[in-house]
Amino acid sequence: MNSRPVTVTVTVNPSPVVELRQYTLHPGARDTLIELFEREFVTGQEEAGIRVGGRFRDLDDPDRFVWLRSFPDMAERARALRAFYGGPVWRAHRDAANATMVDSDDVLLLRGPAVPAPAGPGPVVATVCHPLDPAAFADHVERRLRPELPAGAVPQEVLCTEHAENTFPALPVRTGEDVVVWFTPGEPAPLSDLSAHLTRPPRRLRLLPTGWSRR
Repeated sequence: MNSRPVTVTVTVNPSPVVELRQYTLHPGARDTLIELFEREFVTGQEEAGIRVGGRFRDLDDPDRFVWLRSFPDMAERARALRAFYGGPVWRAHRDAANATMVDSDDVLLLRGPAVPAPAGPGPVVATVCHPLDPAAFADHVERRLRPELPAGAVPQEVLCTEHAENTFPALPVRTGEDVVVWFTPGEPAPLSDLSAHLTRPPRRLRLLPTGWSRR
């Protein structure tokens, strides 16, 4: 695996709503879904007004596919999702996509100033934290955590839970929890002890961009 450090660029929208989607797939089905996703679903969603972000293989789980998409706001999310899931691309390929999936409901609805997207072929780490006090933890990340991280591993954007009502209930999202999420390039950098700020240990996803997610 090429583990060269890579930069993480961002696609700027004014405070976009972001979905971090983690799919559990049937054994051996990940490449099938990725090929279908890249061929049909990236362009199909973007034509409906959805911004498709990074797409990743989970390096620690061969049956997990992780990806992001964003919308300007919750109303536009509802409109765009209705357009895509009611449109011809999804109708033509939904059975093939659904056949690869065990679970597609692990979805975090977030908001942040920009949407992370990998700019190179190397690994990316997504850090997911459950803070006791989201505002206080966000301040801790800015004042303490950023200066402690090695050069090149500082998160450019921090995403936090969007608590608005799900405007497209046909697709569930996780509710009843507060999370703070950030992405950094390269292998996981050591973190300071965050136990005083979190309800559980941070979850760190080691991700490798799919071939087409460097857009």
